[in-house]
Amino acid sequence: MSAGLKPDMFDPACPTTVMPFQIGDKWTAMVVLCLEDGPRRFTELRVPLRRVTPKVLSETLRSMERDGLINRFAYDENPPRVEYSLTPLGRSLLTLVDAARSWCTDHMDDLVAAREAYTRSA
Repeated sequence: MSAGLKPDMFDPACPTTVMPFQIGDKWTAMVVLCLEDGPRRFTELRVPLRRVTPKVLSETLRSMERDGLINRFAYDENPPRVEYSLTPLGRSLLTLVDAARSWCTDHMDDLVAAREAYTRSA
């Protein structure tokens, strides 16, 4: 067994097996930040997230809804209107996202240097 791995780390009863792994994906943290100030419609999310495809954004929103991170509210209107908002559980991710952003800011120079060194040696 590798150093650092705990024998029960991958046990089905381990709490990390239910962890929503998409927290670390490219778009979930950005969606959390976009919803920080209140509900938004799909098209409103597409503005700041202009590089995400509609398909990927839909998949991300569905995964986040499944994990209880966001609420999806469909209004009975014509044309239909749907809004997304953070749940209290989703809002709790703001602390984690802020910590990750702070870490990146503190270590950006080291990350860039490591990537450049890797590219030169490859």
